[in-house]
Amino acid sequence: MRRLDFQRPPNRRNLDRIAFKSLYSKQIYDAPTRDGWVLRISRYKPIEQPWDQPIFGQPMLLVPGWSQNRHAFTCGDFVKQLLAYGADIHIAELRGHGLSNQQLQLERGLHPKDLDWDWDIDSYFLYDIPAAVAAVKQATGRSRIFYLGNSMGGMLGYGYAGCHDDLAGLVAIGAPSDIGRGFLGLRAAALFGPVLMGPLLDAACRAASVAGRTRHSAAAMLRRVRFLARAANLLAAPDSEFKPIQFNHVPVDAFLRALARAATESNLRRYELISRYIGSLLNPSRVTAEDFRWLLSQGGEKEPRRVVEQFARWIRHDEMRCYRTGYDYKAHFRDIAIPMAIFFGDLDKIASARSTRGIYRAARSEYLLWRPVKENSHLELTMGTDIHQICADVKDLVEYAARRTRPGPVESFG
Repeated sequence: MRRLDFQRPPNRRNLDRIAFKSLYSKQIYDAPTRDGWVLRISRYKPIEQPWDQPIFGQPMLLVPGWSQNRHAFTCGDFVKQLLAYGADIHIAELRGHGLSNQQLQLERGLHPKDLDWDWDIDSYFLYDIPAAVAAVKQATGRSRIFYLGNSMGGMLGYGYAGCHDDLAGLVAIGAPSDIGRGFLGLRAAALFGPVLMGPLLDAACRAASVAGRTRHSAAAMLRRVRFLARAANLLAAPDSEFKPIQFNHVPVDAFLRALARAATESNLRRYELISRYIGSLLNPSRVTAEDFRWLLSQGGEKEPRRVVEQFARWIRHDEMRCYRTGYDYKAHFRDIAIPMAIFFGDLDKIASARSTRGIYRAARSEYLLWRPVKENSHLELTMGTDIHQICADVKDLVEYAARRTRPGPVESFG
């Protein structure tokens, strides 16, 4: 694509004519955590353009949501739009997700005690988010950075901003502060799911483990008789070893890849007819089928059982709490005074006006934007056709935060 000359940042139509790779130089660097993990952060450092870039060089940490990786932001034009404004983008992937996977830890000779899917939301809050913020500060030489979180990433941002003073601004996209409020289906799943499904899945795993142990034992016995070795191989491969089957994670990635194969143009059109009424995750009219299928096939990750169970506990008790330390996210909403923007889809039942109202009312930010994105559900807020609205508001927040550090009249936003 040829470089186009603009005096102002390109609009949505012109942005399509600009090559994404002409806007940044890329770097991937480490963020070590205090409990022995190494996370990976993908940096998209902005390149100066012929048009005005009002937030050029402002460091912004992007944190994906539950079971997501960096592609939640790179699937559509979200990062591209922010780069056009000049933002310095750093996408952190939480432990076990994307480039911060278990294999990386083993390759580095690291063996964190929770490596085998034994972490929870507290692990993200106590270790991953502080490590990512510290790494971005070190990489940019800044003492304060901007935080932008999607879904669970935004919820972690609420908690972090309530007890730290090194954020210049906070943006939460599709991130409830009262998860489950106003969504009867989610509350029912949190109430009955762990009680009914957990024991059933545990029992199924125990049965499968017994069957697996029996197969390996039978194969070992048959191999003692030479002419029965081939029969033994049918039961268990010669180099295989028995491993108990445990329900320690949810294979969200496999489910999403299967869904991607079913997400044809015709099926999406059929779903569009009813999406407004059943709502929550996606409004197909606000995304392209190509972007949606790519996100499903590349952007999903496995998520530990303990993370799911902690979310269920939060919903059942109407709380957001770090159980290891007793820190109450909600009690510290009033300690958030930095500029903040909260976005939610008006069709989204997970993060709705009702489930985000708590943070809006409690925070003391003088710049506090709280608004729905029309005709949007949950997934398309970082990849759909309306992200230019969100990115423009993010740009305005960053500009305001930069201005407030200089002497001048105080602006009030509500």
